[in-house]
Amino acid sequence: MQKLVYYAQAWHLAIKGTPLFEEDFQAWVHGPVIPELFDRYKHFSWKPIIEDVQPPNLPKETMEFLGEVAEEYFACDAYELERMTHIEDPWVYPRKGLPMDAASNAVITKESMKNFYADRVKEEAYATPNPVYSRT
Repeated sequence: MQKLVYYAQAWHLAIKGTPLFEEDFQAWVHGPVIPELFDRYKHFSWKPIIEDVQPPNLPKETMEFLGEVAEEYFACDAYELERMTHIEDPWVYPRKGLPMDAASNAVITKESMKNFYADRVKEEAYATPNPVYSRT
């Protein structure tokens, strides 16, 4: 869940120029994490999150955007999503050469996310006539 939220934030920053939400991600061992979100759902551990929630009241454009991001990333398993974030600059740089298993609370800045994924949007625009939020 953390990585799906991370990619939604990253692509929104890159494409729309604004954050979906204000919380910051930290560069934890297994990838980007919002500590408050982790604390809220950690009791599920590695099991599926089964909880009744009210759908957020978001603008139609935002819901469509989130649907597109979900369509792209829901096919990935947790290991693939972790591997993807581990080779991308926004997670790599705040860890500053720490061992892969070292704890870190270093913040992944929104600016670094925006810049990195905006460059990917440009690359996709040149490569295809209809860019998507590609994980490749």
